[in-house]
Amino acid sequence: MPETATENVPGYQVLARRYRSRTFGEVVGQESIAETLERAIERDRTAHAYLFCGTRGVGKTSMARIFARALNAADPAGEVEAVEDAILRGEDMDVVEIDGASNNGVQDARDLIANASIRPARSPFKIYIIDEVHMLSNAAFNALLKTMEEPPSHVKFILCTTEPHKVLPTIQSRCQRFDFRPISIPGIAAHLADVLARESIESDEAVVLRVARLANGSMRDGLSILERIVAAADGRLDAELLERVLGVPPEDIVREVVAAIGTGDLGGTLRAMATLLGEGLAPERALDGIAERFRLLLAAGACGADPEMLGTGPEEAAALVEEAARFEPEQLVHMIALCDAANARVRVSASPRAILDAAVARMAMSERFARAASLLAGEAVASTPTKKKRLNAAEPRRSSKPASSSGARSTPAVPTPAPVVEAPGEVEASPVPSATAPEGGVPRDGETGTGSAAGTSPSTPEPEPARGVEGDDTGGPWARLAAAATTPRHRAMLADFEFDRLEGDHLRLRRREDASPGADWTVSHPASLEELASEALGRRIRVGFVGAETRGSAPSRVVEDDVESHPLVADAMELFDAHVVQVRRIDGSPKVEEPAVKPEKEE
Repeated sequence: MPETATENVPGYQVLARRYRSRTFGEVVGQESIAETLERAIERDRTAHAYLFCGTRGVGKTSMARIFARALNAADPAGEVEAVEDAILRGEDMDVVEIDGASNNGVQDARDLIANASIRPARSPFKIYIIDEVHMLSNAAFNALLKTMEEPPSHVKFILCTTEPHKVLPTIQSRCQRFDFRPISIPGIAAHLADVLARESIESDEAVVLRVARLANGSMRDGLSILERIVAAADGRLDAELLERVLGVPPEDIVREVVAAIGTGDLGGTLRAMATLLGEGLAPERALDGIAERFRLLLAAGACGADPEMLGTGPEEAAALVEEAARFEPEQLVHMIALCDAANARVRVSASPRAILDAAVARMAMSERFARAASLLAGEAVASTPTKKKRLNAAEPRRSSKPASSSGARSTPAVPTPAPVVEAPGEVEASPVPSATAPEGGVPRDGETGTGSAAGTSPSTPEPEPARGVEGDDTGGPWARLAAAATTPRHRAMLADFEFDRLEGDHLRLRRREDASPGADWTVSHPASLEELASEALGRRIRVGFVGAETRGSAPSRVVEDDVESHPLVADAMELFDAHVVQVRRIDGSPKVEEPAVKPEKEE
């Protein structure tokens, strides 16, 4: 590439003009189009009209000038070099460049048609390059139809547009269409590095790669960004200079924000975000930087340390892979969506800082939000573990808090697990005397007791003896369920019920006669118990209640075997993965006449 495209033009020229492509071989990122046009000229198979489509700065106008230069290079007067330079500058009398935005009327189209009949002054062809052709009016397009379909033999049209859908189909059908692709990050970076080398400017590799990423596939945008940094530089280009000049989020602070989110550190996340905003960034720019970091982590976690794919250096790519191990891909996708939604809100909100802090706080607490959502939806948390906290649902939990004095206040008793005899598809309770669970709520083989463990902590009291509940062995489902109930709320819920049976994935509980009023809420909202049971048994569990009558005037809720065995109910349960929660009479009577607990079926 020559040092300058227009050496005879006085004054300074920006990099985007000075290093504009002059030949087909210098075009970056559009090699297939350049090769096609070059071969068409060699074989004398050029069309009369071309349509170049693509986003800004990908080489449409440059390719049009190079193509026109190649078509008119055979100058009989021997002034080839002068013609070529004039064409590349857009000043040749036989290559007419028209701005479609300012010449979009029907009269402009008529003038073009009238001038097209005049033969070229010194070149083989008269070429019209119409930039932003989609800005022409429908009347102007229609006026050009006939001329573009059957132009004089010495006329060729090259139409350039960034919005091809606005060009009439009748115009497109008369052209050979070429779609210019966005230029890849490595391609832009290589060209920028070559420009810096020609300008004798030193730069860090990370700066060139980041400018290439900021260019978003546009070579002209990349050169314009580089121009701003070079103008402010005093020697070498580095990351600090880039961030200060362009106002982009500092990568080291963005890395701190993302690291705090990955560890679930809410305080650290808000402090790092305050530091990021302290750099003078607008909230939407901060969110853009965080979203871009999450995108890189998503790509690194899925594709590995691929510098070309990530658009980074090898060392940074390896660091991204290591950082991506803290997140699940689902989390990163969710956080990118959160950044996008928050970005739209902060632009119109009267309190953008509040929206921003709430968004990053939700990212840091994403695991808690996921558990709350699964609780409301009745989903099992154990079915979707995260990397930060992987829970073995089949392993019983044991209390790790120290015991307090014997006079500590106790909470509602938790029923002691009862041994069961498992049969295919069904688990029936066995009439064995009750046993007291040792620490952790799981009785050891051969151990029984008469009371709660001594020194129970007031915050996490150990299960008390069951009140008329059948025993259970260590491996039984009720034992594992009681062992998983480590919170006072779960223990209080279990204290209101007894184990009845386990049929596949359906757990049946029987309400105690002396159950607390809170049992009514548990019967009508079984999602919390289903979550606990799913976590304890290691699979999705549905919870039903046998003989669960509510107190007061509220209608009773009964789950009966004959209701679930009804063909219509069974089909609905299978179709929607549902279970029966309550049964009511259609006449609205407040009480069900059937007995609360059905007798055992005879064999």
